[in-house]
Amino acid sequence: MSAKINNKVNIENRRAKFDYQFLEKLVAGLVLTGTEIKSIREGKAALVDSYCYFRNNELFIRNMHIAEYSEGTHYNHEPNRERKLLLSKPELNKMQKKLKDQGLTIVPIRLFISDSGYAKLEIALAKGKKEFDKRESIKKRDTEREANRKF
Repeated sequence: MSAKINNKVNIENRRAKFDYQFLEKLVAGLVLTGTEIKSIREGKAALVDSYCYFRNNELFIRNMHIAEYSEGTHYNHEPNRERKLLLSKPELNKMQKKLKDQGLTIVPIRLFISDSGYAKLEIALAKGKKEFDKRESIKKRDTEREANRKF
């Protein structure tokens, strides 16, 4: 009997929604080792303080924490190593051109397992919010919460 693949993994970067305004979203694949994908399927990953950057026309993610696999041996992975993101050449070129604009960055939003069983990372081209924008977001969220309570 084949083991059923757990597609319920959905790790979000909630801090990014608060700190950034998303301009464009993309879904990228990840280059992972065997113990890394097993840890992700257990839900032991975090996107806090992680960011994407270009090196040699390739996109990498840094500071994405994937906990060591509990059943791993001396072949276990390093939890905070940088990992390569898989996008097509036109998508990479488009992102690189837009990144040259001042104040834009690439932020990871969500890590999930696709229907085919691969780990995917949703990334966004984002612009940082100013302090007053953050206060506005808090007010909007609070008013929506109050409106939902009344019903």
